[in-house]
Amino acid sequence: MDFTNKTIGEIVAEDFRTAAIFKKHGIDFCCRGGRTIEEACEKKKVMEQQLIDELSALPSGKGDNVDVSSWPLDLLANYIVKIHHEYVREKTPMLLQFLDKLCKVHGDRHPELFEVNALFTESAHDLGEHFQKEERVLFPFIDKLAQAVQSGTPLEPSHFGTVENPIEMMKHDHTIEGDRFAKIAEITQGYTPPADACNTYKVTYAMLEEFENDLHRHIHLENNILFPKAIELEKKIQTAS
Repeated sequence: MDFTNKTIGEIVAEDFRTAAIFKKHGIDFCCRGGRTIEEACEKKKVMEQQLIDELSALPSGKGDNVDVSSWPLDLLANYIVKIHHEYVREKTPMLLQFLDKLCKVHGDRHPELFEVNALFTESAHDLGEHFQKEERVLFPFIDKLAQAVQSGTPLEPSHFGTVENPIEMMKHDHTIEGDRFAKIAEITQGYTPPADACNTYKVTYAMLEEFENDLHRHIHLENNILFPKAIELEKKIQTAS
């Protein structure tokens, strides 16, 4: 793979295993996936050639990760809802309960828990509203785009104009969530429980880390695969009509 002429988002879209390498170097591949390796390395003070060498050292193939890059857009949007939206809806109540408990039991000795709890509570609220906008507005329109291409029928105009308008709103929300979880990771020292942590403490930090990893994968699928393809598909339909 030629790493120099692609954005980070495009690199990860082609092979999701590269995400782990970018993450190791603190490079955001989802919310800020539009940068080149050169731009990201300059920002993070990472040796560009070292990073390229690590990416190049990956064995051929794409590992066991689901390769969704060639899927129809309606299928990909449905996959995101069933896998990632449902994951958030399942894990959020449990994490809120655990964080409240940790604040009550350990808050005196570890006041940073209150900030983590506040940040995650904000995230839970905002993600809930974000999912509603995607599932009620954006994703149904993406379904219409896919159906218009498959059936050869004209595309009905939307109240929001071009699909780029809601996409920009969703990407803005993604950036807020990415920054919020970067703050949580910083406060928790990379989700490292303190020496006096009980089992609930350890489980909660492990769940938060898993939640962030799933969110990165989720945002990557939208920012770097679903959204660019939806914009491209809409333009294709408009050109043909």
